[in-house]
Amino acid sequence: MNSCILMAEIVQAPELRYTSDTQTPIAEMFVEFPGLRAEDPPSRLKVVGWGNLAQEIQERFHQGDRVVIEGSLRMNTVDRPEGFKEKRAELTAQRIHSLGADTALEASAVATTPAAASGQSTKPSNAPPPAAKPASATPTAKAKAGKFQSAPESVPEADFDDIPF
Repeated sequence: MNSCILMAEIVQAPELRYTSDTQTPIAEMFVEFPGLRAEDPPSRLKVVGWGNLAQEIQERFHQGDRVVIEGSLRMNTVDRPEGFKEKRAELTAQRIHSLGADTALEASAVATTPAAASGQSTKPSNAPPPAAKPASATPTAKAKAGKFQSAPESVPEADFDDIPF
């Protein structure tokens, strides 16, 4: 099964065209996403949408938008004027989801950085603050709840079969 999900930024506005025989709409655009490592350059990929999705891409998405694209990946062979054949990857979109403008397109791999080794925080500045403790965990809430403690729930014992497999 050929299934690909990609988070990327649109770097070339979608272009809408139609097939010559059945006038089926086709939208083409280029997206860019970061490399696996920080020193890797960003990668660029052609995305194609067909039919109603092509029209939706043309209407809703623009250069600079951040998106998640679901689709299938394939390789195309292109004859170059220099006399050789070039292979290019192309993502045929089946669904596209818009992301907020503040969503960062960073590699999600965890790497040891000098800041992490020295004990400094490497948390991004746009990360949400840590969740507060529930109110019931405070000493005053425990004292108030002390009068009405419920009995601990009984956990049923596991029923193991004699079958050895």
